[in-house]
Amino acid sequence: MKLSRLKEQYQNEIVDAMIKKFGYKNIMEVPKLDKIVVNMGVGEAKENVKVLDSAVRDLEIITGQKAVTTRAKKSVANFKIREGMPIGCKVTLRGEKMYEFADRLINLALPRVRDFRGVNANAFDGRGNYALGIKEQLIFPEIEYDKVDKVRGMDVIFVTTAKTDEEARELLTLFNMPFAK
Repeated sequence: MKLSRLKEQYQNEIVDAMIKKFGYKNIMEVPKLDKIVVNMGVGEAKENVKVLDSAVRDLEIITGQKAVTTRAKKSVANFKIREGMPIGCKVTLRGEKMYEFADRLINLALPRVRDFRGVNANAFDGRGNYALGIKEQLIFPEIEYDKVDKVRGMDVIFVTTAKTDEEARELLTLFNMPFAK
């Protein structure tokens, strides 16, 4: 089985660079990418369930994995949402597919964003996880422009085993994440 380029790079250069910078005594202390969660909230799904189907299809094409529909946890009268209504979809990527998706996102999709100046360097949660919002699914080369019924955004969350934001930022920087200066 062929390792993805990003995973191979992680196993060699990134581990060495992290040990050098943070002075870890054990290789198991080095933070790594745990999973990537791609979430797409579809508010219009409360009126038309077909909208959710196309969002699920887009997400499955982008990630290469089956998407799960997410349901409302609480009823919210102002949003006309009842508990249990389908309101979005998500995919959790681990292992080989995770590295492959990260590689495509960083090297193919993000450079295709209009007026791209880098991603927000402050979107860490304090526990070493990074959240990234994407405004349109069209930046991924797998999505065909003609077959898109509506432009939708998505959230991409990088979950790492890092203890601090500084460690996580360094890990993602070594993965070539284009942080804004």
